[in-house]
Amino acid sequence: MAKVRVFSLAKELGLKSSALIKALAHMGVPNLTPASAIDEDTATTVRELLAEQLTKVRERTKEAEDAARQEAQAAQKAGVDAVRAAADAEADATVEEEIKQREEELALLEREMAGHGFGPSHPGAYTSIEEIERRMAEVEASAEPKQQPDAVTPLPELAKRLTGTRPDSAVEVPPVITVLGHVDHGKTTLLDALRSTDVVTGESGGITQHIGASELEVGDKRVVFIDTPGHEAFTAIRARGAQVNDIAVLIVAADDGIMPQTVEAIGHAKAADVPIIVAVNKCDLPAADPERVKQQLLEHELVPEEWGGDTIVVEISAITKQGLDELVDMLLLVAEVQELWADPEADFVGVVIEAGIATSEGSVATVLIRNGTLHVGDSIVAGSNHGRVRRLRDWRGNSAKEMGPGRPVEIVGLSGTPDAGEIATLTDSPRAAREAATAHEERAWQRDIETSHAAVLRELFAGMISGEVEQLNVIVKADVYGSAQALEAKLLELDDQIEEVDIEVIHAGVGPVNESDVMLARASEAIIISFHVQAPQSVRQTAEAAGIEIRVYDVIYEIIDDIIAAASGLLKPVIEQRAIGKAEVLQTFRSSRAGVVAGCRVTEGSLQPGAKMTVIRDGEVIYDGILDSLRHFDQDVSQIEAPGECGVACAGFRQWQIGDIIEASVEVEVERRLSITSDDARPHEQG
Repeated sequence: MAKVRVFSLAKELGLKSSALIKALAHMGVPNLTPASAIDEDTATTVRELLAEQLTKVRERTKEAEDAARQEAQAAQKAGVDAVRAAADAEADATVEEEIKQREEELALLEREMAGHGFGPSHPGAYTSIEEIERRMAEVEASAEPKQQPDAVTPLPELAKRLTGTRPDSAVEVPPVITVLGHVDHGKTTLLDALRSTDVVTGESGGITQHIGASELEVGDKRVVFIDTPGHEAFTAIRARGAQVNDIAVLIVAADDGIMPQTVEAIGHAKAADVPIIVAVNKCDLPAADPERVKQQLLEHELVPEEWGGDTIVVEISAITKQGLDELVDMLLLVAEVQELWADPEADFVGVVIEAGIATSEGSVATVLIRNGTLHVGDSIVAGSNHGRVRRLRDWRGNSAKEMGPGRPVEIVGLSGTPDAGEIATLTDSPRAAREAATAHEERAWQRDIETSHAAVLRELFAGMISGEVEQLNVIVKADVYGSAQALEAKLLELDDQIEEVDIEVIHAGVGPVNESDVMLARASEAIIISFHVQAPQSVRQTAEAAGIEIRVYDVIYEIIDDIIAAASGLLKPVIEQRAIGKAEVLQTFRSSRAGVVAGCRVTEGSLQPGAKMTVIRDGEVIYDGILDSLRHFDQDVSQIEAPGECGVACAGFRQWQIGDIIEASVEVEVERRLSITSDDARPHEQG
C-alpha cells in the first residue's frame, strides 16, 4: 500500500507538521515525526475529517481578524491620546528641562512609528496602551548611542540563528544547507542537478576549489546551498562552511561507500550540531550498493530511519536525477521543523563565505546575510576590511539594490579580501567603518601577541624535544579538595624524581575550571589539568581564544603518563646499529657499470642498498663500508630477502672472493623513555 509522509500531507492540507501530528495523535496514531510515513487509508481519513474543520477554522480566523482590525482602529486614537496625557502629567511634575526632553522623545516616537508604517493609515498600529509603551521603549533604546557590535557582543554570537520571541517584523528565512562528503562523490554534480547549472566542468579536475553559495526555489520556498571543497587540503574551509549551516547533506557514493573525507565531514556536521541527511549518490551504477553504505553509517552512530533511527537516508543519482524530488522534500521537512526566522529591520549581520579579486572590480566577497537588510551605498566592515557597498549581486550575477536576511549576496566595494568566516556589520559612515576595521586589526594583533607565549601541552612536548622548554607550569582543578591535594603531591613527587624538567604547580583548587584559571594560565604560561571536573562552554571559548589548553582526565595515572611523556621528550634518542641480514659470496664477475660484482645468496634476514656492509673473510673483518648497489638478475632492487640470490657491488671494495661473508646493518634511532619504578627510585632510561 502507498505511503504518505506526514510532512507532505501537512503541506497538502495547509497545516504545520506539528499541528497535524497532534491531530493524528488524537485519532489514535501516536509517536509520529514530520518524516514518518502513514498509509494512504489513514491519510484519506485525515483529509475527510479535517476538511470541514479547516473551513470553519479559517472562517473564524477571518472573523477574528476583522474584529481585531476594527478594535485596533477604534483604540488607535484613544491610545495615542492616553500616551500623550500620561506624558503631559509626568512633564507637569518635573522641571522645565525634563518637559522639553519628554516632548522631544514623543516627537521621536511619532517619527519612528511613521517611518515603520505605524501611523494612522496602518490598521494594526496600536492595539493597546501596553503595545504603545513597548514601542516607546524600543524607540528610546534605539535612540541611545551604539557601540561597535563586537565591542559589546562576541562576534560569533551575532551570526547565530535568532531564537525566542519573534518581533512583528520577523520573516521566515531559507535553511542554509552544506553539502559535505568525500572527493569525487558528486557534491557539485548534485548541486548542478538541483539548480540546473554546470559548475563541475569549470572546476580544477572536477574538484571544487572554493566555497560557493547558491539558491534553489521550490514553489514559494527557498533553500540556500553552500558547496564546500571536496579536496582534503581544504579541511579548514569545509569546517567554516559547517559553522553557518542549518542542515548538512552528507553525500556518499553508493559504489565507494564511506571514505576518509566522509568521516571528516560527519565530524564537522556533528560538531556544528545540525541535522544530517545522507544522500547515497550514484545509485544508477551497476556496482552501487546502498545497503552497504547504510551498514557503514551505523559505525558512525548514524542510524537510518528505516532501521529505527532518526537519520534520513535518500537514494539518489545526480546524473539521472533519481530521488532528487524526495531529497528536496526532506530538506524542506527538516527546515520546517527548525522554524528558521530573521528580522529584516534589525541591524545587519552577515558571514563571509568566500572572497577574491576581480580584475575590473577589485575585492569581491560573497556574504550570507544572517539578519537585517543590506543596501547599495551602506558602509560595511568585515574583519579588518571596510568600504562602501558599490554593487550587490545575487548568486546568479543579477544586480540588486538591496538584499534581505537569509540570502547569499556578492558585494563589491570592500578594501580587501576578508577571510571566510569573518562577520560583516554596518556602520554609520565610511569613516566609522574604517575606524572599526582598524580597531579589529589592532585587537587581532594584540591577541596574537598575548597568545604567542601561551602554553599548550602539545607545544610543550615539541619544545622539550628541542630542549627549549625546561619548566612545566601546571594549574590543577579537581572535584574535591582531597583529590586536588593528592594530585598536587603526586606531581611534586614526580618533579623530585625527574631531573630533566622542573614541574611547578602554580595553583591547585576545587570546582570547575573558570575564567580566573584561564587568566592565570595565560599569565604563567601554564597548562590546566582538570580532574573529574569540566569547564563551562564560555570558559572553553575564552581558553581557546587565549591559546590555553584544558586537559580533562578521569584517571590520575593518565596525568602522570602525560607528564612523563613530556619529560621523555628532553632525552635525545640513542643511535643503534641494528643487524638486518647476512649473505655468502658464491661467485664473482665483472660489470661494465659496477666493476667487480659479488654474486651472493642471502642466508639470514635481508640486504638493502645504503646499508652498512661488513665483509668477513676467514673470521676477520677485511672491509667496512656502504652497500652501493643491489641487483637481481639485471634489475636494481630495494631489498632481497633470504634465501634469495643477488649481485652486490661497492665502489670502495672490489677484492671479492668466493666464501666471503657479508653482514649488513642499519642505524636506527631508539627513543629513550623515563620509567618511575617505585616511590624511592629515581627514573631510569629505557632504550
